[in-house]
Amino acid sequence: MPTTTAPARPIRLYGLSISGHSHRAQLFLSLLGLPFEFIEVNVLKGEGRHPDFLARNPFGQVPVIEDSDLTLADSNAILVYLARSYDRSGHWLPNDAVGAARVQRWLSVAAGELADGPANARFACLVGRTATPQQVKASHTLFALMEQTLAAQPFLAGAEPTIADIAMYSYTAHAPEGGVTHEPYPQLRAWLARIEASPGFVGMVRSAVPVPAEVA
Repeated sequence: MPTTTAPARPIRLYGLSISGHSHRAQLFLSLLGLPFEFIEVNVLKGEGRHPDFLARNPFGQVPVIEDSDLTLADSNAILVYLARSYDRSGHWLPNDAVGAARVQRWLSVAAGELADGPANARFACLVGRTATPQQVKASHTLFALMEQTLAAQPFLAGAEPTIADIAMYSYTAHAPEGGVTHEPYPQLRAWLARIEASPGFVGMVRSAVPVPAEVA
């Protein structure tokens, strides 16, 4: 029996190929086996401020999805919506209170510590700056905590993958593009490999910026 339902027509995903936020939605759509169309919106060149895009998301940010009559922005909100709407298995977003809370904890980390550390370090390098020592330090503080969690269980919220792992994957995997190494974290590297071995996995486009040396 299939573990997903199907949308009435392909979902439209408006995103930026090198954006980890966009990749979260793209990756989860692919893992669920849902038909979708990726529409590139280069927010780095101001395309997010075009009136037609602002009508979809007044914040001018990617990603945004259109699913039939629904327009929805925010990568973590999109993950929750897709899990509740299309995942019959129920493992991507548990229904029980404890399981759901464990997932939500990591969605908050993705919007906080992950954004402040690895995501911002990488963005600095993408736009021609250098990651700050504070961004690199914040990244390693986060990765050390993830390493501790992953030493006790294979995925961030428990024994099975959830949208917590999807939310945390993209910027963690591409942290070296911001000068943050994975080398001290064997459990984190094994976790990345487990996600990348998932049926339907699709990677994020790597930036054209040379990987910088880590900030001391």
